[in-house]
Amino acid sequence: MLYDFHTHTFHSDGVLSPVELIHRAFVQGYTAIGVTDHVAIGSLKRIIEEVSEDCELARKHLDIIAIPGVELTHVPPEAISGTAKKAKELGAWIVVVHGETTVEPVPPGTNLAAVTSPFVDILAHPGLITPEEVAIARENGVFLELSSRRGHSITNVHVASLSNNTGVKLLVDSDAHTEDDLLTNERTIEILTQAGVPTDQHKLILEQNPLLLLEKISRAHPSIKSIR
Repeated sequence: MLYDFHTHTFHSDGVLSPVELIHRAFVQGYTAIGVTDHVAIGSLKRIIEEVSEDCELARKHLDIIAIPGVELTHVPPEAISGTAKKAKELGAWIVVVHGETTVEPVPPGTNLAAVTSPFVDILAHPGLITPEEVAIARENGVFLELSSRRGHSITNVHVASLSNNTGVKLLVDSDAHTEDDLLTNERTIEILTQAGVPTDQHKLILEQNPLLLLEKISRAHPSIKSIR
């Protein structure tokens, strides 16, 4: 089974429409996909509405859990929690925060703002995250991402190392912008291996943690239960 909670469409810097991206993921064997285009406060309403309609259409006709969400990108740290709250109110099922990757000038303090917010679900490619931030993420149930995306994946080893035996929940996401970026089972194993994750933890990260996130989402959106 393939779970991927971080992807992009032509609503931001991706190539495909939401429906095409979801369909291609379905053909590739995905169980669930999160459509999480880059947003800030000005584009929240429009993107969430349009993506939600396409995800609903896909869920109706395809055997895939299509999840409408957003990725808060380069949002000032002080505004992250409020913007995440607004996204949930407007209908986003998941909120991803664009973490402090080492290959982009993300505002310092973004990681901390994300892991302390009760409205954030995933901190994407968190770069050189600190042990303190990992501990806060664990306490607040924020998932940390091991990224498949070139550049962002540079610090996967760091993230995996700090997360080992802490109880924080890791996910593998594609950060897909094209169909070629979508995950395969072989690619997910490669990502975990390159990050130094022990093989006895692979199933936890690739299967059990995604199901925990889906369970969290289903508490607010019970329709997920009927298609799992």
